[in-house]
Amino acid sequence: MSGTKGLIFNIVHSSFVDGYGIRTTIFLKGCPLRCIWCCNPEGQSFNPELKVTYSHCDGCNRCVDKCRHGALSIRDMSVSVDRSKCDACGDCLDYCYKDALGIFGTWYTVDELFKIVQKDEPYYRASGGGLTIGGGEATCWPEFVLELLQKCKEQGIHTAIDTCGYTTSEKGLECLKRADLLLFDIKGLDSERHMRNTGAGNEIIQKNLRMLSAMRKPIIIRIPVITGYNDADEALEEEARLLSGLNSIERVDLIPVHEYGKMKYEQIGKDYKLSSEPVPDERQKRLVRLFESYGLRTQLGG
Repeated sequence: MSGTKGLIFNIVHSSFVDGYGIRTTIFLKGCPLRCIWCCNPEGQSFNPELKVTYSHCDGCNRCVDKCRHGALSIRDMSVSVDRSKCDACGDCLDYCYKDALGIFGTWYTVDELFKIVQKDEPYYRASGGGLTIGGGEATCWPEFVLELLQKCKEQGIHTAIDTCGYTTSEKGLECLKRADLLLFDIKGLDSERHMRNTGAGNEIIQKNLRMLSAMRKPIIIRIPVITGYNDADEALEEEARLLSGLNSIERVDLIPVHEYGKMKYEQIGKDYKLSSEPVPDERQKRLVRLFESYGLRTQLGG
């Protein structure tokens, strides 16, 4: 029995967009990047976080009296959280009958999580699916991920890792090498712009991508297309040119800007800073044709 633990903030069953077939996708907390357009801001921190859905709160005050840290108060008929005092202990959840409070982040052992994954095994067999490990960034939890990958391998369950590619640790790289499939994010090739957009340069990311491609590791590339940030035609063509010269790119997924994660910023007390216009439908189609012109199998979304 393994006691190795990972901090999971979401488990999605029957996913069709995180690799091939029907998949179970788990999301590990903690990421080395801070992308302006991040749609999983609750996956950035390595610690559990109190989630507040303000539209559910009626300002009843029950949670305030039960918070032993003095982190909660009522302002404008709704709960307010002092994040400097809150340690996401979860005591307040038992006293919120409106389901306004929750926790992003639950600890699982490898064995506990694998039992959940196994329940979906008939769907994997029928569809050619499997387990996808995302985040946050999976390589930030290498011991947990390596043990989970091994259990899946022993059971014959296909594995994929959704990664930003930013890791320098030997065990983190081993995670990427052992997965059956990688969903590898490319967020721009200009390192200075990449630093502004994500909080880190991209030299490590490009180095890891080339290394994994040289190993002929099956890779699906995911490219977020964010208007005004990384969507210049010449930049995207440069990415297409790079990818066309690699060995094992099975598909390119272009993901136009969206606001699916906007509400979650409010839930964890963060400001939503992205200001970007939608990518027009005709331009989306033109970008698909651009990548296809370099011999890359390409689709919108993924």
